[in-house]
Amino acid sequence: MFSSYFPITDPTWVFFIVLCIILLAPMIMTKLRIPHIIGMVLAGIIVGKYGLNILERDDSFELFGQVGLYYIMFLAGLEMDTEGLRKNLKQVAVFGLLTFLIPFILVYIAGINIMGYSMHATLLLCCIMASNTLIAYPIVGKYGLQRHKSVTISVGASMIALTLALLSLSVFVSLSGSGASVPVPLSILWILVKLVVYCVVLLLLIPRITRWFLQRYSDAVTQFIFVLSILFLCSAICRLIGLEGVFGAFFAGLLLNRYIPRVSPLMGRLEFIGNALFIPYFLIGVGMLINVRVMFYSWHTAYIVLIMVVIGTVGKLLAGYAVGIGLRFPLSYGHMMFGLTSAHAAGSIAIVMVGRNLQIADGVYLVDNEMLNGVVMMILFTCIISSVMTELACRQIVLHNPAENEANERGDDEKILLALKNENMMRELLSMGIMMRNPKLNRGLIGLNVVLDDRNVALNQTKGKAMLEQVTRAAAAADVRIQTQSRIATNIANGIMHAFKEYDASEIIIGLHERKTENDNFWGLFTENLTTELNRQIIIARLMQPLNTIRRIQVIVPSRAEYEPGFHRWLERLARMAGNMECRVQFHSKPATLALINQYIQNRYPHVRAEYTAMEHWNEIPRLMSNVNDDHLLVILTARKGTISYKPVFEKLPQEILQYYKKENLMIIFPDQYGESVNMMTFAAPQKNEQLSAYTQIHDWITLHVRYFKKMIRR
Repeated sequence: MFSSYFPITDPTWVFFIVLCIILLAPMIMTKLRIPHIIGMVLAGIIVGKYGLNILERDDSFELFGQVGLYYIMFLAGLEMDTEGLRKNLKQVAVFGLLTFLIPFILVYIAGINIMGYSMHATLLLCCIMASNTLIAYPIVGKYGLQRHKSVTISVGASMIALTLALLSLSVFVSLSGSGASVPVPLSILWILVKLVVYCVVLLLLIPRITRWFLQRYSDAVTQFIFVLSILFLCSAICRLIGLEGVFGAFFAGLLLNRYIPRVSPLMGRLEFIGNALFIPYFLIGVGMLINVRVMFYSWHTAYIVLIMVVIGTVGKLLAGYAVGIGLRFPLSYGHMMFGLTSAHAAGSIAIVMVGRNLQIADGVYLVDNEMLNGVVMMILFTCIISSVMTELACRQIVLHNPAENEANERGDDEKILLALKNENMMRELLSMGIMMRNPKLNRGLIGLNVVLDDRNVALNQTKGKAMLEQVTRAAAAADVRIQTQSRIATNIANGIMHAFKEYDASEIIIGLHERKTENDNFWGLFTENLTTELNRQIIIARLMQPLNTIRRIQVIVPSRAEYEPGFHRWLERLARMAGNMECRVQFHSKPATLALINQYIQNRYPHVRAEYTAMEHWNEIPRLMSNVNDDHLLVILTARKGTISYKPVFEKLPQEILQYYKKENLMIIFPDQYGESVNMMTFAAPQKNEQLSAYTQIHDWITLHVRYFKKMIRR
């Protein structure tokens, strides 16, 4: 009945469907814990002619796909850490060569002798498996190990491996198109001559032109168009001299690397347009080429996938651990080097698409459906392996080298931001900020009121400004400077995060959401987004009485909290507050954690009256909550999902508080989690970490209904 309407050819509907895929696929993939790159490719499979046949791969996919292909490689060159390469040049060079050569050789042997591919197809597969994508790098940032030696070497080696793979690809493509009358050595020599001339000329001209242009033109649109012009100029010249255009795009990124800082507005625009449109369009187009049915015709495709994953992973494994052993690194360094360099993603897709368009005979292309399917499935498996190994390495490095973790902490960058909304909590939050601040630094506080942009915006902003005026007078009475700001936002969490970045704040103090009904969410509408998307310390407080009337502070600390980057920050704040309030503070945790807390308190705040009680398991929290008096302040240290001290039982914390500690004084602390901001736009990592995965929600739904049926049976 509906088959006559498909495939859709109307450009308006085609673009609408593609935008819906770009919008919905990352949300679904985040729930399923699948990399977004794979999600876009899977979406292309579903809507393509080999799936539901909703869309036809028309000229728009060819155009945007080519742009997206170049864009992927351009951003890869643009985001390279050239400084880290210079500092560890010898070690990076050795690892880069090994992580390229070992997989290349192993895959060549396997491709010829095991998979039965031709020499041309095998060489293309070697280029794919010898390169790698830093798909797991966001995990490193989460643990604050970006400057760790093993990470620096891995990133530099990845750059070398990718460059060598693209160079090999260009040579291979050029040889494939050359006539048989030309001797191979002469062909290779001619390619290298052209490549050297190409690189030297662009190296002399592009930086000078770029410097001249950016000095004279500051308009955002003009700069953006100029950068794209350089990208496609380099790619076009590269194709003109017989090399592959993706190398030109990558080389353009390297040339412009120093002129476009990662934190600049121009970089943000480049990443935005690429990740929002060009790259997803390209990935969807790749999926539309994949014929999933081929995988069900025989077991041969699954066999090919297995060989690719095993051989490629073993090659990266041998390179990583060989360099680690040769440089006498700890085993965890080897885990890190293997984990970061074992994933294949954007570069592999780019290379396989080159082979997909390379015709070796009339109507016969170098990459067939079987190899294309195998490469896509290989990308999925290697991304999983890379993420698991990198997570393991990060944990081992942090756990076994706490001194390194402490040394990585920044200096005293104290700038406390008070997110004020409720007049009832206003003065107590201000008092808490004053008690936690370091008077020796003589830094003021930041008072912020964010108003939701709705029909009551004018009224709420007037109330907010009046509240900020009261805060200013109260702070002046305590001889404390405070900066205030009232801002309007369509999303409260985004408004707070924007102000946090503008003021370069170090932490946030915010009031706990006041529940209006029993079904109301414990955290409120925006607190979860704030804790998920902001990697700095967040203190959430519910104060039912003035702080100076509190007799004791009860602090519950999870095990391994001492390995978190923000361990000393929250401990410092609580010690200052306890000293200013002149009350006792009692810590509950495991003996190893308590020993470090005691050492810090004795060295920095010996006047604070601190007590220490062993708590063997987090399940003891309900008992502790029931024993806390009304004039006590209960402080609970928690952690963001995926951090070193995180425990799955933390998800039950809201229910336990509502059951055992519903109305008393409470403070919940999310410690610092240094590293790259998690809202960086990239398809290699989700922009938002879901608190509950789809698997957890399905499990909870099944459990709930099983209990319901059991009750019905008993009745």
